[in-house]
Amino acid sequence: MLKNVILYIIRLIVGGLFIFSGLIKVNDPVGTAIKLEEYFDVFSYDIASFFEYFKAFALEIGVVMVVAEVVLGVMLILGVRLRFTVWALGLMILFFTFLTFYSAYFDKVTDCGCFGDAIKLTPWESFYKDIILLFLIAVLFFFRNQLNSNQQSWALWTARLSLVFSLVLAITAIRNLPFIDFRAYKEGVNIPVAMQPSAPLEYSYIMSKDGEEHVFDQYPSDESYEFVDMKLKNEDALPKISDFAVWNEEGDFTDEILSGNKVVILVTYLSKIGTSHLEEIDDLVKGLKNSNLETVFVAASSEEEISTFLAQRGWEMDSYQADATVVKTIMRSNPGIMLLKDGVVLKKYHFRNTPKAETVIGLF
Repeated sequence: MLKNVILYIIRLIVGGLFIFSGLIKVNDPVGTAIKLEEYFDVFSYDIASFFEYFKAFALEIGVVMVVAEVVLGVMLILGVRLRFTVWALGLMILFFTFLTFYSAYFDKVTDCGCFGDAIKLTPWESFYKDIILLFLIAVLFFFRNQLNSNQQSWALWTARLSLVFSLVLAITAIRNLPFIDFRAYKEGVNIPVAMQPSAPLEYSYIMSKDGEEHVFDQYPSDESYEFVDMKLKNEDALPKISDFAVWNEEGDFTDEILSGNKVVILVTYLSKIGTSHLEEIDDLVKGLKNSNLETVFVAASSEEEISTFLAQRGWEMDSYQADATVVKTIMRSNPGIMLLKDGVVLKKYHFRNTPKAETVIGLF
């Protein structure tokens, strides 16, 4: 009796964590795909070149993975096809453990994305979390022949509905923007403020003297001490945004884009831009031409590519370059639209939801 209670508690813990992790990533499958692309890049250089081919299918792989997390978590808690579920979760956690160990040991991917952008874990924290889950699933695997599956129709239909529900959520999030934005550039964020520390940064100084190390809160004036290292004491005070910048051949224009009323058209790579709704963005650009709003174009592409694209569309506006990772972090749409008022993010739009010019003007 006690053994069954313990096994059910383990099922609740493991199933609950997989559902929680899966739902957070279902909210942002594009973010999961970006993280998978990072892994495939690393593996293509470090392990085998064929991993490069998986990058083209990162979004599809990501959707299957996050939906599977949710469904398997539901099946484990409800007791649906328990032997299959334990096998599947075991293989999945082995894969995750390998990823997190590789990231931590070789310092390759600094954020595994286990809980999307909602909860940030260091590579080693992610690995230790997976080791705990691996142990719990191993216990279930050891007793898998003693686990009785729930054959009731309501449990089977709940598992099926969780599949449909999570798949619909994932597709909706891909075709629009994430339902909940956990990133540093979410609506309402003041980017200039987020680029500053929330408090004065405090450091401890590790110094050496006569072969012994000493730690000081202030840099010692005694010149007999030799500097070894310095460590930040209040990491939580670090800027939430540290890499935002835009530029072109004339120089840096970060301050300019963060002042005044701006309608920013964001593009990662112009070679991969979605073209199905560009006519709607054309109409937006034309509608804003005589307003007091400045429309600017930002892309992680070359100056030549940007100039050619703007000429083809007939868009007369200032254009800037930006880092691809930053653009992907800001916008899960290629292209996408962000409204800025003195650096504050008012609104973000997927290209499928391009607003009318009157709507945009009314927001400022």
